[in-house]
Amino acid sequence: MKIAVLSDIHGNHYAFKEVLKSATALGIKKLFVLGDIVGYYYQPETVLETLLGWNHEIIKGNHEVLLKALYENKIDANDLKIKYGSGHEMALKNIDHKMLKWLFSLPAQKSITIENVRFQLNHGSPNSIDEYIYPDAPVAKFEECNSDNHDFVLIGHSHYSFSYKCKNSILINCGSVGQSRQKGGIANWVIIDTSEKSFEIMHTPYDTAKLINDVKMIDPENEYSYKVLER
Repeated sequence: MKIAVLSDIHGNHYAFKEVLKSATALGIKKLFVLGDIVGYYYQPETVLETLLGWNHEIIKGNHEVLLKALYENKIDANDLKIKYGSGHEMALKNIDHKMLKWLFSLPAQKSITIENVRFQLNHGSPNSIDEYIYPDAPVAKFEECNSDNHDFVLIGHSHYSFSYKCKNSILINCGSVGQSRQKGGIANWVIIDTSEKSFEIMHTPYDTAKLINDVKMIDPENEYSYKVLER
């Protein structure tokens, strides 16, 4: 089976749409989604509607945690907007109540076996939903992610894609679909083929013009959110 591993879509349906076009053409049968459907950008409800049409497994990311805290009035909405833009506020407005409750209930980690291949799904590291693992991290940090019980340890969160062969497992950061911090206009994701236990890091181009325009209209003061798309 060919599986697509996606993370950090962040309401960017433009990028998500192009990834799914590629996934369909390449014969992907299942999606693993490692969290952060919401945050930064503005159409997570469209992402979710599309996602539910696929065979998928999903966990929550730190931005789903932030969304729940905002929903429960446990964090300041203005502080969140200053840091990340209006994405969370618009998610609460546009995602229906039943879907919000489902998002809030997602696990932070999953173990899944498909065709005798064992996967651990994480957002940050296996130890914390908020831990960033970058491609230039010390080898000791990669080895902290090693698992005796999984063939693949899958992570996202840092928005940088890479892989590393640990002692007993393969660590893969699939990068970000919605906001790559490696190169603007590229959606990063991973294909894993269970028949061969092989994988490939994918780099799917998409047109950022509409999203950049959206940000400049909705969050003109949040320069990072559109400048990262031009990196």
